[in-house]
Amino acid sequence: MFDKVLIANRGEIAVRVIRTCRELGVRTVAVYSELDRDAFHVRMADEAYALGGESTAESYLNSPALLDAVARSGADAVHPGYGFFAENAQFARQVAASGVTFVGPPPEAIEVMGDKISSRRAAEASGVTSVPGLTEPVTDPEEVLAFGRKLGWPIAIKAAHGGGGRGMKVVADPGEVKEAMASARREAQAYFGSPEIYLEKFLNWPRHVEMQILADAHGHTLWLGERDCSCQRRHQKLVEESPAPNLPDDVRRAMGAAAVHAAQACGYVNAGTVEFLFQDGQFNFLEMNTRLQVEHPVTELVTGLDLVEWQLRVAAGEPLAFTQEDLKLDGHAIEVRINAEDSTQGRFVPSPGIVTRLRVPGGPGVRLDSGYEAGDSVSPFYDNLVAKLVVWGHDREAARRRMLRALGELELSGIATTVPAHLAILSHPDFAEARHSTNWVEESLDLSTLGRDAANEPASPGEVGAGETEPKVLRQVTAEVDGRRYEVKLWVPDLATTSAETGRSGVRSARPRSAMTGTGSGMVTVLMQGTIVKVLVVPGDEVEVGQSVCVLEAMKMENAVTAKKAGTVKEVRVSAGDSIGPGDIVAVID
Repeated sequence: MFDKVLIANRGEIAVRVIRTCRELGVRTVAVYSELDRDAFHVRMADEAYALGGESTAESYLNSPALLDAVARSGADAVHPGYGFFAENAQFARQVAASGVTFVGPPPEAIEVMGDKISSRRAAEASGVTSVPGLTEPVTDPEEVLAFGRKLGWPIAIKAAHGGGGRGMKVVADPGEVKEAMASARREAQAYFGSPEIYLEKFLNWPRHVEMQILADAHGHTLWLGERDCSCQRRHQKLVEESPAPNLPDDVRRAMGAAAVHAAQACGYVNAGTVEFLFQDGQFNFLEMNTRLQVEHPVTELVTGLDLVEWQLRVAAGEPLAFTQEDLKLDGHAIEVRINAEDSTQGRFVPSPGIVTRLRVPGGPGVRLDSGYEAGDSVSPFYDNLVAKLVVWGHDREAARRRMLRALGELELSGIATTVPAHLAILSHPDFAEARHSTNWVEESLDLSTLGRDAANEPASPGEVGAGETEPKVLRQVTAEVDGRRYEVKLWVPDLATTSAETGRSGVRSARPRSAMTGTGSGMVTVLMQGTIVKVLVVPGDEVEVGQSVCVLEAMKMENAVTAKKAGTVKEVRVSAGDSIGPGDIVAVID
């Protein structure tokens, strides 16, 4: 086993890896951006090193800074988590070249399966049927138009090096092609470091079923059951469960065999997930994620395995200690993703801010994986996943009822979250009877009357009190020496933090929030901090209610800022590339 593992990630997955390492007696190293200086994963780790910068490109996607932290820390292994460099073959090779173990598959397997285009080719070569689509990247809108004419609309434009719904746009007609391509490329570049995109036919009512696989370097490849991840919005998962409900056993076994076959065909080692779309009794290969999945806890609860532990053991060269016949699935598990999103009326608008209170639900069969504690700031620069609530029950209905109970106990204040949407989903007869699909949330579930949970109402803005006459108190503070993080005790002035907005670091969030889509008075404002990626109007343009004025990127998602008033654009106050904050006016409409 390793002596010291560096986690090249942040948030809940970094905390998750740290916890297993601690149980195994392995020391941990965290890395952090300027904004994550006092983040939960940093406080949890044995050591921490600064990467510098605020954006992902400056920090968690900065390979020289990461490799420097690996060298300086003396880590003998790197766990990439998910996202960022988790499916980057070049980074895996750089880690290996430095004499350090990459906790993941061989770079060659990442190249084949981590790239969604080459994974389609590999799956087809191994006899596994894929969703109809192209096996070459596209750059010209004419290619997209030709694809749509051939297979029919809608179609999906997807990030070639992505996953988790990032960089995916569904195009319903030819008029949407150019903007959808541009948006998909921007999101793909921001989250995965590559703008490459490809095309697939968009199925109208499929279920998303994926197989968890685990392979060692001694020729053993197993599938650890399946997960149903069909409750999605914006092509990103909201609810995941295992086993998949109402899935015929012969289909389940065939999917498992196909997943193992695809993994063996590319020489796969370590944990991975092979994803399928299931519709009308048929399943098609979608993609393979060459990493640990966000939803891995549901597999852990029904198998009794710690997947992070087995990632580390396999990376250290150990063989799997069990066979396919040894695996027995017990009960049913459900996971919901607690995202910093305001789900009022089904909008799912990003909602960064400060977590002012967090009460964790308890009781039998309840687990919360979180990257935040009360007082921590949820930044608009990073992914909006705050926590994952996971429950186990002896059957699906018991798990569903337990999840509803646990959601009722959860208190997460200071930011709006997806909790109200989860309550609506878990309470709906369609979900209870497993009649949902990947399009169900957005096409069939009525969230128009959904309000914000009072427990999750953002706190009112306030001021941070300070005074030079305050007595000094002994505080534990963070210091950096040559880029390494240390905790030291100092006598400092007692700065009273009277605002509920003030976080652990004493930094207040920006101006009061207002509606993402404008106030109705003609002043079009934004809800959150972010970056303008495109301006869609100029002074003199006539706009209608609901028309997009500009596109704001926040929390790795593009969000249309729309007009609440019809009229003439009098003034545009932003340009592409501008950084803006909550309450900023982007345009004025007469």
